[in-house]
Amino acid sequence: MRWLITGAGGMLGHDLQRVLAEQGVTDVVAAGRADLDITSPAQVRDAVAEADIVINAAAWTDVDGAESQEAEATAINGEAVRLLASTVGNRLIHISTDYVFDGRARTPYPEDTPHAPINAYGRSKATGEKAVLTAGGYVVRTAWLYGEHGNNFVRTMLNLAQSRPHVEVVDDQEGPPTWSYALAEQLVALSRSAAAGRAVPGVYHGTSTGSTTWFGLARAVFEEAGLDPARVRPTTSARFPRPASRPAYSVLSHTRWPEADVAPLPHWRTQLAEAIPRLLKPR
Repeated sequence: MRWLITGAGGMLGHDLQRVLAEQGVTDVVAAGRADLDITSPAQVRDAVAEADIVINAAAWTDVDGAESQEAEATAINGEAVRLLASTVGNRLIHISTDYVFDGRARTPYPEDTPHAPINAYGRSKATGEKAVLTAGGYVVRTAWLYGEHGNNFVRTMLNLAQSRPHVEVVDDQEGPPTWSYALAEQLVALSRSAAAGRAVPGVYHGTSTGSTTWFGLARAVFEEAGLDPARVRPTTSARFPRPASRPAYSVLSHTRWPEADVAPLPHWRTQLAEAIPRLLKPR
């Protein structure tokens, strides 16, 4: 198969390339922002023409910036995704987010939960999801993603550990810390199942098993890095006001993976223990 990865310069895009390379796949087109403008019909048409699978990891990811630039965020997360979906159809694996929900649940969100975003970023991603599902493609929602490439919460905690005696972290938001490398492996497996006709199009939840708060994750990061977790102190979201509201609960269910003959992701602590040594390596 020929693979096309959009957003190849991002955290997940890097890991998708790594996973495919480790599996011996060489027919991969890795398109970063400079290589492919996903808002351009001509560029999209040319890029996907010979691709058997398209994994769309390109996105507007500035959650707070979307509050004042919603049209721009929707152009990338919504309209450009509609363009990809209408061109690619069921060959598209699109990455989405827990932010399409309001975070008011107390049990994991099923895959068929109606959209209820509470910020502009979530609305833009919901628009993209609808387009993919209308075109018969695959939507994989993830949450609390971290990895070796780019800025993310786990790397921030490791950096702060080197410069501060104590770190305050919010303890009133719950979610599933998810390692981007593990998600990349799952996405490749789903792509293979889709190409073989074993995976029904629709929504899948690509997040780790289990959940914690940002405070709980920060303490776990310190522990895995051999640092004193008591240096991490709990606080509330009210201490750190931001332009965009965040869901208080971002735990997603994983009921559909058996239908695709793909395993759910492991527990978040298992992933973190494997990821931390890689994140500690000098970049």
